[in-house]
Order: sequence, then C-alpha cells, then structure tokens
Amino acid sequence: MTLSAVLIDEEQLFCNDATMARLASVFSRFDRYPQTADEQCAERLKDAEVVITNGTPLTRDTLQQAPHLKLILIGGTGSEYVDCQAASELGIAVYNCQGYGIDSLAQHTFALILGLTNGLVNFQTTLHTDRWQRAGTFCLLSETITELSGKRLLIVGYGATGQRVAQLATAFGMEVVLAELPGRTLRAGRVALDDALPTADIVSVHCPLTAETTELFSASRLALMKPSAYLINTARGAIVDENALATALQQGKLAGAGLDVFSQEPLPQAHPLLCPTLAHKLILTPHVAWASEEARQKMVDQLIENVDHFIHQRPLRRIN
Repeated sequence: MTLSAVLIDEEQLFCNDATMARLASVFSRFDRYPQTADEQCAERLKDAEVVITNGTPLTRDTLQQAPHLKLILIGGTGSEYVDCQAASELGIAVYNCQGYGIDSLAQHTFALILGLTNGLVNFQTTLHTDRWQRAGTFCLLSETITELSGKRLLIVGYGATGQRVAQLATAFGMEVVLAELPGRTLRAGRVALDDALPTADIVSVHCPLTAETTELFSASRLALMKPSAYLINTARGAIVDENALATALQQGKLAGAGLDVFSQEPLPQAHPLLCPTLAHKLILTPHVAWASEEARQKMVDQLIENVDHFIHQRPLRRIN
C-alpha cells in the first residue's frame, strides 16, 4: 500500500534533515509544513491519506473536510488535541508514540532534583560575582546542599516513567512512596495523595493530564507539603496551579520547584513563575525533558513502524 502524507508541524518534531528524509521515504508523497494555523488545516489535509502532527489541533470539523484521510500519526504520546472520537466515527485510525522518552524524562527529572538539592544554578550565578573572592575561603557554602539518601520521594503517576524514576531514586538511597489519586480506591502499596504529601521531601509528577488531574496541585494541596519540600513536574503543566505555586514559593511555604511543563507554552514573559524574586527557588526548562537525541530518534522509528502497523491492521499503539 502506498500512502500520501502531510506533516503539518515539522518544527514540533525537532528532527534533523536525515531523519526527516527517512520518514519521507515511507510515503509515495510527503508534504511538509513548519507550522499550520487552524484556518490552514483543512486545505492541507484535503488530499492526504495520512497526517502527522505533534500538537496541531485536529477537530471534528477539520477531519470531516479530509475525505481521503485514513491515518493520523501523533508524533508523541499525548492525544488531547486530536478528536479521536470523531476519527473513529469517520473510519480514521489514530496511532501515537509510546515509551520513547522514558529514559530522557527520568534523567531530566533527576537533573531538576539534583539542581535544586545541590544548589547548582545558584552556585553558578554566584561565581559570576566576586562573592567567593570577598569571602576569601577555600569553600563558599552559600547554598544549602541536601543529600538525597534517606529522603522520601513521592511519585504521582506510576506508569513507565514513574517506574524509571523510582529505580533511579532507589539508586540514590531514597525512600519511594507511590501516591493514589484522590477519589480512587486505595491500592496495595499506595498511599492516598493527601496523606502522603505532608511526609514527602520531594514530589515528582508523572501522571497524564485529565479532568481528574487538572490543577491537582491546587493551593490547598500545596499547603499540605512541608516548607522544606520540592515539587518536580515533567508531566503536564496544567496539573499544577501555577499561580498558587508562585504564591507558595513567595511565602516560603515550599523550598523550591523544578518545572519542565507549563499550562501555556511558550511560557509568557509576564508569568508569575518568572518573577526575579523566585529565581533562586526555581529551575524552569522549556518542555525538553522528553527530547534527548536518542528519544527523538525512537519517536521517528515508531512513526515509521506505525505506518506498517496500520497497513497490516495491527493494534499496537492504535489509540482509537
């Protein structure tokens, strides 16, 4: 089976030319667009049998205007921007990528944890001043350094990434606790989130964004955490009430936070988390935890595999 495809947001795949050429070779025709605005979507899909997207919304209305479309390939795991129900009703298969960024995400999670508990960003900033020279000592202990061994790590979301983070935490000698989300039946080996938060030294978020988890970390839930605790989020930004987090940090109710994801991306310059007075308590990165070179290669490998899965009607990674 030969298929014509359109990639509607190439800039959001973050792949080099050689990788893109490998992806293009799978199709009889391969049209590429750096980005696609909502009003351009229907026109660009009108002749396509396959669409590849990594964030551009595919609504019911758009899909209804794509008469030849057979397959949607999501260049990532999250599918919230694709109307999968409409796709099913229209006979369009939807495949995503899964598990390609587990090691990258877990590594970045610990980069944030270590950056905060070792004061790395603030030490780096201090060395661009003359503070060490003025102190005149061989060691400038201007930041608190906290050992991870013996500390309690609360993992919220125990899928593949959460499990990998737990493995790394164990290697550091940490005590790992698994949270049960509010309203769910408490499973063996889990602790109710609200009961676990007051005991945690570090909370790391790895659950998907759903109606259940939107603003899961509200002002009231952040208030349950110890003032010495750190919050890490490499999952989805809207899981955390960012305004409430900024307030908690300003008031000294949390020691710090490491965030790779935000409710609005790119992060607006006027965002409260970018307040200069919070810079020493925060490490912010621009949604890159998933994006190691190795992970991006795996993602494209899966896109190519998913075409073969579709052709041979295999259910692996089909999500509708």
